[in-house]
Amino acid sequence: MTPRSTKTPQIIYGTGTVNKVYDEFCKQGNISAVSKEELKDVAAGNQNKFMAAIKVLSDVFVPIIPAIVASGMLMGIMGAIEFMGNAGMIALDTNSVWWRIAGLINACALANLQILLGFSAATVFGGNPYLGASFGALLISGSFINAYAAADAIANGTMITLEVIPGLYSIDWIGYQGHVIPILVGTWILCTIEKKMHQIVPDMFDLFVTPLVSVAGAAYITILFIGPIFVWLENAILGLLTALLSVPFGLGYILIGLIYSPSVVTGLHQMYTTIDVSMLGQYGVTYWLPIASAANIAQGGACLAVALKTKSEKTKALAIPSGISCLLGITEPAIFGVNLPKLKPFLCGMAGAAVGAFICSMTQLAATGTGVTGIFGILLCINQPVQYIIMFVASFGVAFAGTWVLYSDEPDKQKAAKAAAPAAPTHVDAIDAAGVLASPMTGTAKAMSDAPDAVFASLAMGNGAVVEPVAGEVYSPVTGTVTMLFDTQHAIGLAADDGTEVLIHIGVDTVELAGKPFTAHVAAGDSVKAGDLLITADLDAIKAAGKPTATMVIVTNTDDYASVTPEVGAVSAGEKLVTVSK
Repeated sequence: MTPRSTKTPQIIYGTGTVNKVYDEFCKQGNISAVSKEELKDVAAGNQNKFMAAIKVLSDVFVPIIPAIVASGMLMGIMGAIEFMGNAGMIALDTNSVWWRIAGLINACALANLQILLGFSAATVFGGNPYLGASFGALLISGSFINAYAAADAIANGTMITLEVIPGLYSIDWIGYQGHVIPILVGTWILCTIEKKMHQIVPDMFDLFVTPLVSVAGAAYITILFIGPIFVWLENAILGLLTALLSVPFGLGYILIGLIYSPSVVTGLHQMYTTIDVSMLGQYGVTYWLPIASAANIAQGGACLAVALKTKSEKTKALAIPSGISCLLGITEPAIFGVNLPKLKPFLCGMAGAAVGAFICSMTQLAATGTGVTGIFGILLCINQPVQYIIMFVASFGVAFAGTWVLYSDEPDKQKAAKAAAPAAPTHVDAIDAAGVLASPMTGTAKAMSDAPDAVFASLAMGNGAVVEPVAGEVYSPVTGTVTMLFDTQHAIGLAADDGTEVLIHIGVDTVELAGKPFTAHVAAGDSVKAGDLLITADLDAIKAAGKPTATMVIVTNTDDYASVTPEVGAVSAGEKLVTVSK
């Protein structure tokens, strides 16, 4: 980047004005722009409200997990050292400067979690993250009775109760230490007020009026009404989970162990950090994380059993690294790539998780933090290393043994099915006319705005159409030249003889599959005719990896045309899909 001259003039706009200048700049320059918030809205629009809410929880917690993990792991290590010191196993001076600083480090994230949550939530909700952090600090102010000391305050009669509506409604003056949901809801209120204020407050007053009204409004609404309701709701949820974990004979633990891996398939597991954090706030430990660790370890055992037993080099190459990643706490590659498509390993993994969860129940295994499972999860259960190792061995062993006994390759059937399948034609009859794109695949055509990916749906890359395919053969929509072929073969670019530039993107996030489901029949620089076979995609493999197969056909030089009009409905490869006109 060329250094900027000190003589270069700069224009600095005040808060609120810059957005208006940006909008006018786009308007005058005929530039279309899509904000991150708009892209999130488009993506959320393709989800149901429940899954959208879970995604919000994930978006809030993912950035702060490293801080929580570091704090929790050090807390566990210090607990183990203190245990050994009290038992006379080592000499320990808890008054030393080294121990005191370590204590500050292990408490910094969890003790100030509401500040981190306010900052992260405001970022997700499109507000000022520093106002969010200030709001989080406000809700754990020292002016409140600390939530951790509330029980003692009630017992000794020092609880402060304030009337909101005299004789009708009052609240206890308790802080929000250890709580999650009230912070998130309150921050959403803060951001909603802030965005509205930016719209109505004159620019010259925006800098100080908007922050004041936003924080004050959110504080009054949250402390007086929203907070008490959601504290009750959060405590009710924790009470329900605690009751489930208290079911005799470990049956509640077993149930959670059984459903944990299926919840990963649906995406529900993204909300589990919230449960961990709430338990840590209420009890100082979480009983949920060891169960999650058992489930992850079990799926790893099942996957590695497949790796050792299969005769397929392709399956082995996928199963070995996927199984190892499970033991490090990442299960998606194993679940979607190996265990779930073959089903029996997945079910054996569920069984192993149930056994591991039962052992968690019998040993009352608990973690001092969250975010780390598998092998390194022992660092969060450092006070109970033997119990963790027993759980680990049992979860892994049951899943591995069950898979070893029940799983078998079916090479003969696979080869017979492949031999019986008719070869894909290398060409189909296709419309070959200027201004017309033929459908590259057979399936159902939709407008680009219905794409299951926010970037494509926003038309940021250009207009066109989406095909939900029923067959994996991808044919050229135009006569022209192959301008680009991705190394992973999931996308291909074409330049039509009439000047239309086309990008065909097979599936969503399929770049992550490293080209395994795709076979290219052309190379960059090749000349093709409309209807020529370009790529063959294994749709079943894409689905097994948990990726959508929707294929985007994009006119990347959309701005060169007055209109880009897609056809919708059932379509066969070679039939008209998109019409462009100048």
